[in-house]
Amino acid sequence: MPFTAITSAALLLTACGSGSGGADGTDASGVAAKNAGIPTTDVVSAIPKDPAAARLLPAGTTGLTVAVSVGGTPPGTAYLGDGKTLTGQDVDFTRAVARVLGIKLKVEQASFDAILPALGSGKYDFGASNFGVTDERRKTVDFVTYVNDGQGFAARKDSELTKITDLKQLCGLNVATGAGTTFEATLERNKHVCSDAGKKEYRVQTYGEQSAMWSSLQQGRSDVVMSTINGLRYAVAHQEGLKFLNEYHRLDVGFAFKKGSKLAPAFQAAVNKLLSDGSYERILKKWGTTGSAIKESRISPPEQDN
Repeated sequence: MPFTAITSAALLLTACGSGSGGADGTDASGVAAKNAGIPTTDVVSAIPKDPAAARLLPAGTTGLTVAVSVGGTPPGTAYLGDGKTLTGQDVDFTRAVARVLGIKLKVEQASFDAILPALGSGKYDFGASNFGVTDERRKTVDFVTYVNDGQGFAARKDSELTKITDLKQLCGLNVATGAGTTFEATLERNKHVCSDAGKKEYRVQTYGEQSAMWSSLQQGRSDVVMSTINGLRYAVAHQEGLKFLNEYHRLDVGFAFKKGSKLAPAFQAAVNKLLSDGSYERILKKWGTTGSAIKESRISPPEQDN
């Protein structure tokens, strides 16, 4: 696929393609303002190319197109103050792998739920948006893991909800989550647990922007949020009046590729190189997500059963 070099003073990713407007009407500058104070330490630009990993790329590969979804809430992908430069844990790992492999990146912004279906058509070479590795997704997509995150819950501090271990605890409530996510799939698939127990089913409210999801919770339109463990912890630490309830289900997270992609072995080698040279730990420390560290990268491992 065609590519262009990404050039900025800090070598950060700049989005192009589908624009920067949020689903809730928040423009890029508004998102950036909400994310003031996010870490900007450069932990990537000094990473050298690793010839052994680069040799695993298909012959002639010098650049790739990556699709990213901008949720607006770190440590997920968000905008810096210029309203166009992207930052976040996934951004740093994407840049780091590109450095190890010696390739250039063209970054295309897309909605989260549109990225995985587009991989098979070749529109993007890979996706990097905290994609959880599930058995259902593995049927049509290959993954190269780089962190372990998963599903959790958060609510307002005045909520009576505590630790959620059974989805029946959500019966009758409004549950906010991201569109096209594993959270939406989990919630929709298990609605029946409420009706089976003779209770009113919970209502799933989906949002394309993290900022809209959190506004829904803060304003009382939603009772609880289901999202990434790392994203929830960050939100609770940076927004008043929220509480983290618990981890519900751990998942490996990986770069996403079309099924059978020949890029996967090179990306796996690149992540393992980051693990061995200390770059991996520096990225996690920057984003406060050291609890998501993995010991080695794997290609499309089975979904965790915890």
